[in-house]
Amino acid sequence: MISLSTTIIAFIIVLGVLIFIHELGHFLVAKACGVRVDAFSLGFGPKLLHKQVGETDYRLSGIPLGGYVKLFGENPHDEVPPELEHRSFMHQSWWRRFFIVLAGPGFNFCFAVLALFLVFATAGIPYLTTEVGGVKEDSPAARAGLQKGDKILAVSGQTVRRWEELSKKIKATGERPLTLELQRGEQVLTMTLVPKKMEVADIFGGKVTTVLIGINASEEPAVDRVGPLMALREGTAYSLRIAWLTLESVYKLLAWQVSLKTLGGPIMIAQVAGKQAEQGASYLIHFMAVLSVNLALLNLLPIPILDGGHLFFLFWEAVRGQPVAIKHREIAQALGLMLLLALIVLISYQDLLRIFAPKP
Repeated sequence: MISLSTTIIAFIIVLGVLIFIHELGHFLVAKACGVRVDAFSLGFGPKLLHKQVGETDYRLSGIPLGGYVKLFGENPHDEVPPELEHRSFMHQSWWRRFFIVLAGPGFNFCFAVLALFLVFATAGIPYLTTEVGGVKEDSPAARAGLQKGDKILAVSGQTVRRWEELSKKIKATGERPLTLELQRGEQVLTMTLVPKKMEVADIFGGKVTTVLIGINASEEPAVDRVGPLMALREGTAYSLRIAWLTLESVYKLLAWQVSLKTLGGPIMIAQVAGKQAEQGASYLIHFMAVLSVNLALLNLLPIPILDGGHLFFLFWEAVRGQPVAIKHREIAQALGLMLLLALIVLISYQDLLRIFAPKP
């Protein structure tokens, strides 16, 4: 049982680090573009702590579910003296403003790559071996005589080392006979079987039909020790895979191919963060990296009030040669805020259902 204190501390660390990285992106690029930064806050609401350093007020605010960077002249209603226009956000060229806004999600993605690089370089890259963790009844594997604990060495003469390789070779065979070479204790055995099409659940909770032989992987991963360059390459590749899965999830949600019940909010994040913290620092950092990619991509959705909404307005300005009318922008942002609040309420409700709903 994970302690409440561990869950709360892990949640604060995860959320605090990811928000800090996101806002740091906006902050540093704004500074690089010559824009004055009036405030840098972790959290919303009333200030708990603050310190003025130079022209920026650094704050720790009471509601730890976000953060913000307050840029001089970002509100179009603000009056900016002519001598300070070069320090004003709204007086920058559209492409400078574009990069300032993009920097938040960009820093989140870069953080994910670097965090995974750190984990892979120090703890290694985990992978599932070809050891059989379970055999389904009345499956091709069961009829051929495969047993839990068998380690598959080759598929039709092709050596396999990882479960991912094994799965790909089985699917590539289709419903044609294949030969498995496997190790059982001190013995090396050869078995021939025919895969068949089966309906299974995918990672999004839907049903897919694929070619299988009816075995599950052992849950005990092995670890590859790698050098810095390989760790960086794998960290980048893994981050890109997470980004693709995030985009695929959003598409499936919009197409009603995935239930809203699969969504998780702050409560689920806290629970998972607590579990990962109990397992060790590398697990927690890995989770933060995945969450950071999610945060980056979701922030880029073209919803007014999110970074993606601001980027859409700037893209429109670049194409049309003039900014979106203030009135239209304010209406869109109000609608975006209502949509975002509705999503937060819905997701939090799903979180609470997972905790308090009777288990079947």
